[in-house]
Amino acid sequence: MDRELFAVKVKKNEQPTPEAWLLDFERTFPFEAGQVIGITIDPELQPRLYSIASGNLDKMVSILYTIKPDGLLTPPLSDCKAGDTIYVTHPFGNFVCPDQRAVFIATGTGIAPFASMIFSGQHKGKTLIQGNRNLEGIYFHQQFKDILGNNYHPCTSRQHAKDCFNGRVTDFIASLPQIETDIPYYLCGVAEMVVDVRDLLIERGVPFKRIMAEIFF
Repeated sequence: MDRELFAVKVKKNEQPTPEAWLLDFERTFPFEAGQVIGITIDPELQPRLYSIASGNLDKMVSILYTIKPDGLLTPPLSDCKAGDTIYVTHPFGNFVCPDQRAVFIATGTGIAPFASMIFSGQHKGKTLIQGNRNLEGIYFHQQFKDILGNNYHPCTSRQHAKDCFNGRVTDFIASLPQIETDIPYYLCGVAEMVVDVRDLLIERGVPFKRIMAEIFF
């Protein structure tokens, strides 16, 4: 990725759950909800891409991430404290949603671009299906519940949690008597989930052209 890096100061780097971190730095640039930025702790190292998880008018840019034990970025990134310097690119990418009815489907930290969209006020007419193994991994759960109400469907596959569907997001979709086939579906998560959900949607009659996906590695 050949994009210019610039230095920013970490404002906060907290662990909201045992498996996830949320890093904030001051927003000095505009962006569209759903876009990504490159991040590195060393300008000599290749930056990794992360979707912004905050609203496009928020004072801080928030990045949601989990540690990859063998990764070059996330282990040292999790050690960053307020005042430390990291290096980022300006936002880019086309995984954005216009002002229209749509369904968002995410697992794990793949929720980040949809969090940005919802926190940017792009929640009218949107349905969110969010999955993880347990309730701790349903990031931003209460905020989504407050904003989306009955259009929010959290799914936990390894825990029976209050107000959550017990099973994977694919199980939830398969359980629906019918689904809308004339609106766009946005998917974000690991490759296996994206492929499984896309295949299921196509099987249920959603045209391929109405399915947009972003894969997290």
